[in-house]
Amino acid sequence: MQVTIAQALQDAHCLVDHIEARLLLQYALNVDAAFLAAHSDDILNHEQLNTFQLLVMRRSAGEPVAYLVGEREFYDLTFKVTPAVLIPRPETELLVELALSRIPVNQTCKVLDLGTGSGAIALTISKHRPLAHVTAVDLSPDALSIARLNAERLGIHNVQIRAGNWLDGLDHDEFNLIISNPPYVAQGDPHLDQGDLRFEPHIALMALNDGLACIRHIIAHAPDFLAAGGGLLLEHGYDQATICRQLLAESNFINIFSCPDLAGILRVSGGQRDDRALATKAHC
Repeated sequence: MQVTIAQALQDAHCLVDHIEARLLLQYALNVDAAFLAAHSDDILNHEQLNTFQLLVMRRSAGEPVAYLVGEREFYDLTFKVTPAVLIPRPETELLVELALSRIPVNQTCKVLDLGTGSGAIALTISKHRPLAHVTAVDLSPDALSIARLNAERLGIHNVQIRAGNWLDGLDHDEFNLIISNPPYVAQGDPHLDQGDLRFEPHIALMALNDGLACIRHIIAHAPDFLAAGGGLLLEHGYDQATICRQLLAESNFINIFSCPDLAGILRVSGGQRDDRALATKAHC
């Protein structure tokens, strides 16, 4: 039986979302959306149809589309992703927007991205602020490989991608801005067994102490790595804004705030290094 592009998509809609079906067929045929629209009556050969149907079955079993096609759009760039890294999410674009608003366009600035994963945050900032010197850190060798590949594919050169466990090994470099989307899901959280999270690396999702261990560590140590007037921005869970602001205050940050994402959820909190507090500490 001969199957056209239109028929294959219609059959797939019984199992997966129609937009996802189109993305999977584009990947199977190595074509773009315009091709599918213009060639809906084209007949798929046996190999093409089998490839597409296998992708649909894997997606219907829960595998993320981003892992199936090997990439995900974030902000205005396309990043390669594998199961070694988290899938960049739209809500994380808020973290990038807040960072870009704090990084000057026409002068140099030192930026640190902790837990870079695919490099989506660091590389987006590097692309939009070419005078910035961005350092991207991750503990996972596989994640670092993906981040370096993305930097190469995107032609971004003003970023240094290096191995590290949060701020360890940075030799007390000073940065104007530190940003992070750290693990913040608590162990045993039922969401870890739902949706795309089932397939993503739990080391990049889950943190001890009710999901706050990594956030606590970063906030406590960030002031030692911030230049005068430097800032810290952290993405966090839907119910963690209040505790994040408290932790920032305990570490003597000032101008502390939380900012909602497009869904109205307080998603990013941050603050500025209090130079007076550090000066007092230095003289004790």
